[in-house]
Amino acid sequence: RQSDGNRLLRLTADTLNTTLKHCNYLIGCLTCRSSGLMDGPWPMKVTPGSVCAVFGLGAVGLAAVMGCKNAGASRIFAVDINEQKFEKAKVFGATDFLNPKAYNKPISEVLAEMTNGGVDFSLECVGNTEVMRTALESCVKGWGVSILVGYTDVDISARQIQFISGKTWKGTLLGGKPAVVSDYMTGKIKLDDFITHKMDLEQTNDEKVLTFFPPYLTAFDAY
Repeated sequence: RQSDGNRLLRLTADTLNTTLKHCNYLIGCLTCRSSGLMDGPWPMKVTPGSVCAVFGLGAVGLAAVMGCKNAGASRIFAVDINEQKFEKAKVFGATDFLNPKAYNKPISEVLAEMTNGGVDFSLECVGNTEVMRTALESCVKGWGVSILVGYTDVDISARQIQFISGKTWKGTLLGGKPAVVSDYMTGKIKLDDFITHKMDLEQTNDEKVLTFFPPYLTAFDAY
């Protein structure tokens, strides 16, 4: 699941999952990138017809977008300062696209105005404490839920009013890998769409090759 560039890995049992013999071998690498599927919408229990916002459109964020779509969300906001990622997010199911730098007000206020108070569910897939707070503030009062998918090793904080107003702040780690494999095999989720290029390990340190890769790249040793 981790350290995809290594040929030999030492892993703990809770990171392993059995795959079918005819399953594409790339699934072992892609389940890490797709953690947003199970680390986000699954523990949040995104409901059909809900409005969601995903902050950060790396591979994990894109997986979170796909998870929200599969859960039946009616509107999915994709939030990132790199607008080049919006086209890919649309493929995974995003309906609205926001660049925080394009507004002269906090993006949480923009979302509140566009959704009549805030989103039902928000997912932070960056690992930035400021974005974590913003994701929480973007939730609607009364029942909004924000989940931390991105990782950071520094302290985080939020204003008490965010919780008094009925919002929930949750964290998550791993879980649901067997379901990812099963859903991939049945075509419910599209892990292959994360692959933009394939290369062998000898190319990984070639700067000329890497400069052509888009910011949401997932590349593998395919030989």
